[in-house]
Amino acid sequence: MEDDDQRVVDLVKELVHRLLYTSQHSNPQNPNASPFTQQEYNQSLKYSLRILSSRMTPSIAADDSAMAESIKRRLATAGKSSEALTFADLFAKFSLKDGPGSVKNKWAVLYLLKTISEDRKVRKNQSPNVISNGFLDSALSGGLPTLFESDGISGGSGGFGNSSRNSNVGGFKSEDVGNSRGLSNLEKLEKNRGDWNSASGSDNLSENMKKLKGLGDNSRSLRAREHVENRYNGGILMVSKDPENIRDIAYREFADLIKEENEVSEVVLVRDVLYACQGIDGKYVKFDEKADAYGLPELTKVPRATKIMIRKLCELGWLFRKVKGYITESMDQLSVEDVGTVGQAFCAALQDEFSDYYKLLAVLEAQAMNPIPLVSEHASSSNYLSLRRLSVWFSEPMVKMRLMAVLVDSCKVLKGGAMAGAIHMHAQHGDPLVHDFMNKLLRRVCSPLFEMVRSWVLEGELDDLFSEFFVLSQPVKAESLWREGYRLHSAMLPSFISQSLAQRILRTGKSINFLRVCCEDRGWADAATEAAAAAGTSTGRGGLGYGETDALESLVAEAAKRIDKHLLEVVYKQYKFKEHCLAIKRYLLLGQGDFVQYLMDIVGPELSEAANTISTFKLAGLLESAIRSSNAQYDDPDILDRLRVKMMPHNTGDRGWDVFSLDYDARVPLNTVFTESVMSRYLKIFNFLWKLRRVEHGLIGVWKTMKPNCVTSRFFAKLPQAVKLQLILTSRKCQVLWDEMNHFVSNLQYYIMFEVLEVSWSNLSKELEAAKDLDDLLLAHEKYLHSILEKSLLGERSQNLNKTLFTLFDVILRFRSHADRLYEGIYELQSRTTDSSSRDKARVQRPSKTSSESGSWLGEGRKDLTRRAGEFLRNMGQDIEAIGKEYSSIFEGFISQLPIQQHVDLKFLMFRLDFTEFYTQLKPSTGGKIFL
Repeated sequence: MEDDDQRVVDLVKELVHRLLYTSQHSNPQNPNASPFTQQEYNQSLKYSLRILSSRMTPSIAADDSAMAESIKRRLATAGKSSEALTFADLFAKFSLKDGPGSVKNKWAVLYLLKTISEDRKVRKNQSPNVISNGFLDSALSGGLPTLFESDGISGGSGGFGNSSRNSNVGGFKSEDVGNSRGLSNLEKLEKNRGDWNSASGSDNLSENMKKLKGLGDNSRSLRAREHVENRYNGGILMVSKDPENIRDIAYREFADLIKEENEVSEVVLVRDVLYACQGIDGKYVKFDEKADAYGLPELTKVPRATKIMIRKLCELGWLFRKVKGYITESMDQLSVEDVGTVGQAFCAALQDEFSDYYKLLAVLEAQAMNPIPLVSEHASSSNYLSLRRLSVWFSEPMVKMRLMAVLVDSCKVLKGGAMAGAIHMHAQHGDPLVHDFMNKLLRRVCSPLFEMVRSWVLEGELDDLFSEFFVLSQPVKAESLWREGYRLHSAMLPSFISQSLAQRILRTGKSINFLRVCCEDRGWADAATEAAAAAGTSTGRGGLGYGETDALESLVAEAAKRIDKHLLEVVYKQYKFKEHCLAIKRYLLLGQGDFVQYLMDIVGPELSEAANTISTFKLAGLLESAIRSSNAQYDDPDILDRLRVKMMPHNTGDRGWDVFSLDYDARVPLNTVFTESVMSRYLKIFNFLWKLRRVEHGLIGVWKTMKPNCVTSRFFAKLPQAVKLQLILTSRKCQVLWDEMNHFVSNLQYYIMFEVLEVSWSNLSKELEAAKDLDDLLLAHEKYLHSILEKSLLGERSQNLNKTLFTLFDVILRFRSHADRLYEGIYELQSRTTDSSSRDKARVQRPSKTSSESGSWLGEGRKDLTRRAGEFLRNMGQDIEAIGKEYSSIFEGFISQLPIQQHVDLKFLMFRLDFTEFYTQLKPSTGGKIFL
């Protein structure tokens, strides 16, 4: 054993010798330096033995990279950049060394080198022959032990950690070395060899101890120094990390001082803080209603720092009271209607978080039962609880509780989808802890909301007892179910559901209810099941949840596609929507020409009577006759059965022409499209087209009575020259005016029937084929109807033009009346001329409507007959000329308004009416010349 120890000592000596030799010859600034002396060798050897025999305990974690970085940073701070780079390179090579013969504990080597460097630096900074009390600092801080030497400060001092001043005095005695408590076998062998003389060291040590006694008046330091002096009488002073419990003594006295300054122990304060965090007042920590916070009474004797820490810790209790109060108020005090299912789910989620919180408090209360050890003591168990430890424990619960308190403030007056949206806004957070907590909370809160969405989309059921869903329903008639039965409630729409998605959700549920209520169809159930299977979700509860927005969109898209497709199939095939649209076009928009012509012929005499004398049943019978007499008889009986006669409200003096109209009975579910508003617009179009057809019918009647072979060829030769000339002139004026009016009516009717009705119908057919849901169908029909109204001068922007047009129609009808009077008079003149030779047989009276002038011709002589005929023809010519001027003036105003209309088809109408630019060149001052 002694041989091994001797070999170790020899190796240490050899190592010291080599280090000193290498250090002397590696200095580039002094290549001729003299070799080291024996005294330097002895001091270095003692320093080495002192390091090897010490029991230093590092207070930092073992991290070789951090230690190397610390050394490099220290060198760079000292202005030794090149040495820092050299060290970095050496450390890189050193850290790569591995395997046999390499250093395993690299961190320990770096730590030793750093400690020695700091020890030497402190030695250089201390003034000679001054003994400090730094050896206590060195011992207490875990640094290198302090040596005393007779020659003042030797090169064996050092320390690390918090040590700022270390004094080392040398000299040691071999007998005392063997008695040192921390001496190793190396030191024992070195004592037996007796290579150094330390006779004077004992005296110097005693002397230095006396000096040390007078350095301070503090009792703690004095007792420690006396202990050291009594224990060691010279030689090497080997000190452990805490020789003779010097640190323990200091800590105990510090603890006594703390107890004198504090009225309340920390254990009691910890217990009160835990009570406060549960909303319970403790012995000292209580809730102050005025300050609205937990705290200690002003007179309680505790340090200010402790009060601040307690106030910060008790913030958790204040937040707990806030959240707990909201839960209590919502669940116990408010009615279920005010809270709602989403509010109940929110409270349940908060209660679940409280359960985890209570578990944490139970663990902390168990730890609070363990005593808090002194700083110098090693507790038998680390499971004790102090205020500082409590602040660490409370870090995560504090974040969650603050977040819950913020949510409670945001949701006090909210419920349903609005509450879910408000909570969702707080989930947009970059902190993973907050993000996960909010997602967990929102999955619970949004569970009722997503169940409502699933039930609505797949079953059409609106399970919303407390008005929390973003879809609202209201009781309406079947025909108004689609348009007015359901609507979006924007205030309840959560922010994580987009407006477009909400519209699709609304439409899907509406489609199911429309099929179930209006169409009495059950095929939607199979479509909903297929949609759920295609989206990968179940039709049962719990299939959707927060955070599954993609799954929700997929389910809604699949359900909407299949249910809307089934709905359109039912509307098109079972209820023949397209056929009904075509029937309305043929009968209400007068597209069935033969039917319209025959109807107008047979109802004309009846409609010429006063409106209040016309029988609706008689007109219905005439309608049936018109149907049987035209190709309309081959239509579907269900369609023909829906066609009705409708008499509009009339005033005194109105004729049957003014109040007659046709109506179409659109039953459920077609009345969803053909609503009362829509049918009123169809009626408006019908009245316009009916009047246009009436004007056309009147002009045709005038043309029939104006045939030249029926009038002039028979009695022109028998008329006097003056009467003949007047008759020709008046007939010519009537013919010219009829041509102009017929040109206008024919082109207008062509424009309405082909450019308006047929083009709009073609567009409707294309859009019906492309429609994907009932909303598209309604939109297509609305565009169709709007297009007809705008192009037919019946829109809001064409009111003035429409009035002008109807005024033209009235002028044309007046012309027809004057033309009838004219040719009735001519027929009377023909009759009187033929029978002028036998006045006794002149008792020929025309039917009603014969003018008073023609009636006075009876019993007159031939001369008087010629005079009265010339006067009649002259008056009728003047009346027709006046009508012509009025018509030209109104028609010119009508033409002038067409170019300023916004619709392009109206400009095309102007081109058709004035394709020869006749009216463009005609000035108002010469407008009447065409009749001369």
